[in-house]
Amino acid sequence: MPATQPANQAQAPAEDLPIQPHELKGLADSAMDWIVSNGVQIAIAVAAGCAIYLVLTLVKRSLARLRARGGAPIDFTTLIGRTAARTTHFFMTMVAARLVVGYADPPALVFKTITFLFTVATVWQGALWAREFILGLIERRASHEGDRSEALVNAMGLIRVLVTFALFAIAAIMMLDNLGVNVTGLVAGLGIGGIAIGLAAQGIFSDLFAALSIIFDRPFRQGDTIQYDQTTATVEHIGLKSTRLRSVDGEAKVISNANLLQKEITNYRDISRRRYAMPIGVIYQTPPEKAERIPEILREAVEGCGAEFQRAGFRGFGPSSLDFDVFFIANGHDADAAIALRHKVGIAILKRFIAEGLEFAYPTQTSFTAAPDGRMIYPFPCPEAEGKGV
Repeated sequence: MPATQPANQAQAPAEDLPIQPHELKGLADSAMDWIVSNGVQIAIAVAAGCAIYLVLTLVKRSLARLRARGGAPIDFTTLIGRTAARTTHFFMTMVAARLVVGYADPPALVFKTITFLFTVATVWQGALWAREFILGLIERRASHEGDRSEALVNAMGLIRVLVTFALFAIAAIMMLDNLGVNVTGLVAGLGIGGIAIGLAAQGIFSDLFAALSIIFDRPFRQGDTIQYDQTTATVEHIGLKSTRLRSVDGEAKVISNANLLQKEITNYRDISRRRYAMPIGVIYQTPPEKAERIPEILREAVEGCGAEFQRAGFRGFGPSSLDFDVFFIANGHDADAAIALRHKVGIAILKRFIAEGLEFAYPTQTSFTAAPDGRMIYPFPCPEAEGKGV
């Protein structure tokens, strides 16, 4: 049995054995022979590589200067400068080495090493560029309105973590795949793990993405007055999980972001034209000549107050009045000013009607009393009977 052990060891694959000292000496001798026999080509390749590195450095600095030219909303020039500034020296060195390595006729080991390092540098640099560009686009979208609320700061921190994790996970898988590693099982495992986490935290992620939608799509902002369902309230805080509001009656209301976005929301912040309808009723005893002039009287009253007259006219015969409608518009974003203008228009109409001798109607009811045979019985002395001396 002991005599068979050397034979078994001799049959082991050569790649499983550690590198022997004589092999290291052989590699060193081969490298020295390559340097001696290709000295001129190596010197030219090194000089060309340094020149390429310097050119890449100058390009990086030129593009990086574009960062200082941007304004408050990030433009694409600033975004390109920010992305170029993330270029690493390791990437530029490996690009230069990969471009010139073929001119020196290097040994296979040197060529494979440079190719491997170039692949790693390219994938890593691509992830850095993509991360900076995506985050820049998100910041550009978020800075259009100049809103730097607490929710936006928290959202940007969370987005930065998610983007970084996703991009560098993809970069790591690409590097392993280029190295010949079978990444099928790793990708499948990450996919299954992501599905499990998504199902377990479905409600949290739903509110989170709803918060991101509110922050970046801006259906409303902090301080806006909105209406959803039958509730009118002012937005006090937009969080990553819920939104806090203060109703017009003073109650504090908290609603999840996902639930809030599922409702029809009316935002009163951007209202610049408010249309008011004012119904008016006059008594049936109004002479037709005066009733015919009512639309023109209403127009003069509305325009005299500075409101935009839309239309006015007869609407119908009411139970105890002749009904008219007047429609006018209050321009401007200030809701208090619009309400004050509506009040002013109402008082102006009242004054004009008094001056014109027009009486407003109010609900009235007349009762008639009849005898068993159907004759009308007056509860007061009959005028005709008094005339005849009855």
